[in-house]
Amino acid sequence: MTLLIISPDYASHLLPLATLGTAWRDAGERVVVATGPATASIVESFGFERVNLQLGRGSNPGVIRAEDQPKGEDDALRGFFDASRVGAVATLSFQATARLSDLMWDPVNTARAVQKVVDDLRPDHVIVDHLAFSARLALLAQGTAYADVVLGHPSALPLPAAGEVYGFPPEWPVGFSPEAGNVSAEELADLLELCNRVSESFTLEWNTALAQLNPDVAPSANAFAEHGDLLLLNYPEELHSAERTALLPPHEFLGSAVREEPADEQVIAWLESSDKPFVYVSFGSFLSVRGDVLARVLEALKGLDARVAIATGSADRDELGDLPGEWLVREFLPQVTLLQRAAAAVTHGGNNSVTESMNFGVPLLVLPFSTDQFAGAAAIERVGFGVVADPNAASVEELRAAIARIYPGADTVAEPAGAAASIAPAVDTPALTALSASLLATPGRDRAYRALHARTDTLAPTPAAAPGSSTDVANAIH
Repeated sequence: MTLLIISPDYASHLLPLATLGTAWRDAGERVVVATGPATASIVESFGFERVNLQLGRGSNPGVIRAEDQPKGEDDALRGFFDASRVGAVATLSFQATARLSDLMWDPVNTARAVQKVVDDLRPDHVIVDHLAFSARLALLAQGTAYADVVLGHPSALPLPAAGEVYGFPPEWPVGFSPEAGNVSAEELADLLELCNRVSESFTLEWNTALAQLNPDVAPSANAFAEHGDLLLLNYPEELHSAERTALLPPHEFLGSAVREEPADEQVIAWLESSDKPFVYVSFGSFLSVRGDVLARVLEALKGLDARVAIATGSADRDELGDLPGEWLVREFLPQVTLLQRAAAAVTHGGNNSVTESMNFGVPLLVLPFSTDQFAGAAAIERVGFGVVADPNAASVEELRAAIARIYPGADTVAEPAGAAASIAPAVDTPALTALSASLLATPGRDRAYRALHARTDTLAPTPAAAPGSSTDVANAIH
């Protein structure tokens, strides 16, 4: 059998998708990845075949910097970073405005390129990154069944029946509410209105391209609510509300697609050099540029006499100041290797970081900046698997108090005045340990393999008419 994986040319997207593909590889089946050239080495490292497919202008082989992006994409990244310094609503508004023009790059020609890949390969199964909108449009127009992998928080697929709108968090952490003073009701109302306009605009763009690709397919009522024949949610069901789960179309919660990593001798030596619990710090490939926030986090950790491993990413190293010589400090670190041994982690709340931490039972301090990070942080806070703070507002003292709540190696510190509203209760360690045991017992890749093979008849990607397609389901939701 042949599995086709369709991924944007971004490492953070490809790594979990490729990890799912290892179940097919280990079963002796053929795996082909359609993606761009920047991540070719990642495809090769998994032992998969690659077909060149460019789904967008930008790319990211690991750590992203604005100066490495094509003209236009660089300015967009700088605008995003500037907005993140203002606050949550400013960042979400910037991203929503950008979606008025950048969600599908040359959609008709890109879709036809996707269709040609399918026609040439005739795969038995197709899995697609949910955010690869042009690719999913192509498969819908072609009548090709596919599994839709939601790599972010499940709200990346909005549920109109629940009143959700793409780009507007359906759930906020406690510290990001009008009551907490971080955002106003008026700002949220303006953001919601903007997100509704974006949804209408994107649906028009989707339907216009769909009509060119296949005029016989009914137009969508809400293109953001479109989805594949089977949803593969790279997220633990235990973090998802039962009420929302009941509204989902056919789906499988994967828990986490924990990737394979080659042995790193320097990291192994550092891990074995001390028995003291350590904190892992990373803001991912994009938001590591926020060296000002990283600097405050690291200053807080110094005050706890913590042992630390930090992936600095694209942060200006000088902005971080002098760091203890015994800390492990590198631009990029093998996250999975470190999370297997970490006592706690500080993260921006990216879905890979959150789900991989849950996989190994690592409590989190989440500092959300953008997109689905707010919903993911709210879930961590709600179930008691970590604490949340505002990256732009939290002081060194508040960050130190928050980390002390989750880091067993920390000395007891007094909670600063006024910090209680932004710091959640202590971690529910037994529940987090139970979640980790469940995720380790059945890895996400095995859950995906089992789910697709159980639905072979309905997910055979033979172009056909589309009754029961994602458009029908989306219209039913409305």
